[in-house]
Amino acid sequence: MMTGVPMPSPLPVKDGIGPTRLRVPASGPWATIAAYVVARFDHLDADDLYRRFDAGEIVGSDGSPIGRGTALGAHRFIWYYRDLPVEEPMPFQEEILYVDDDLVVIDKPHFLPTTPGGRYLRESALVRLRTRLDNPYLTPIHRLDRATAGLVMFSARPATRGAYQSLFEKRRVVKVYEAVSARPPGWDPDAPALAGRALPTVYRNHIEARRGELRVVVDNLREPNAETVVEVCGTGVSASGRAVLHTVLRPHTGRMHQLRVHLAALGAGILGDRWYPDLLPEAPDDHSLPLQLLARELEFRDPLSGTPRRFVTRRTLGEAPVPGC
Repeated sequence: MMTGVPMPSPLPVKDGIGPTRLRVPASGPWATIAAYVVARFDHLDADDLYRRFDAGEIVGSDGSPIGRGTALGAHRFIWYYRDLPVEEPMPFQEEILYVDDDLVVIDKPHFLPTTPGGRYLRESALVRLRTRLDNPYLTPIHRLDRATAGLVMFSARPATRGAYQSLFEKRRVVKVYEAVSARPPGWDPDAPALAGRALPTVYRNHIEARRGELRVVVDNLREPNAETVVEVCGTGVSASGRAVLHTVLRPHTGRMHQLRVHLAALGAGILGDRWYPDLLPEAPDDHSLPLQLLARELEFRDPLSGTPRRFVTRRTLGEAPVPGC
């Protein structure tokens, strides 16, 4: 969910990547903003940081350059462009399914992040699209985990962004996902059930995302805030020879990692999931077994025209049994 109005940046998007904003303390043991920045980023070369101040590359909220002698407290925030690291090109390509003046819908591949973060900057769906469509105003209306494939919607211009964001905030978007799990021991196709629950079932719990933690925290003592309808799509053997369970998931809420957590709690953790139910050691991406989770459908009434809209992915899950859903 995205709420609030972001602080406008005095610097434009550059090569698809927006500038970085840094909050500066109003007081402290530093005489100048530059001295604070040098101390804050003590792993970087101090002379190069001072050079950037001298070159006018660090600006305040009004866009005016901040010199190395600007006193601490003169600006609450500063903006600058990051020095971008060298990135390995992502060997997977997003597909644009729909474009108009207000909306862009893509089919995102596994492993491609929706937005820049960590070691992925240029190699993110947002930066790729801004460059590809020559539109610095593109902004995701919702997001998918890097590991998840499927549909993502982007706002194409600020004037109508709020109308589309409100659809998700008010839960007026019907979302459908597919997932593939290892077939649970003792599976009975005549009486399909997970963790003693007959399918289809509605699973609810309380999920909390905490800053600095990779995984969400489940608190079964609190009122549920996450709800998913889980249906059986089919069972069978995948192309790789795995005995699998194919499910259709209809989330009524959009909590972080919700579908991964819910299937894991039902004893059907998603194939390729290195976070749930158990956090496995960090390892390079396994392109042979991406997370078997796919954002399959998005359906809503367009807030501008009132026209019903439905988008469907063209991707499939590699471990799904044949025939599929």
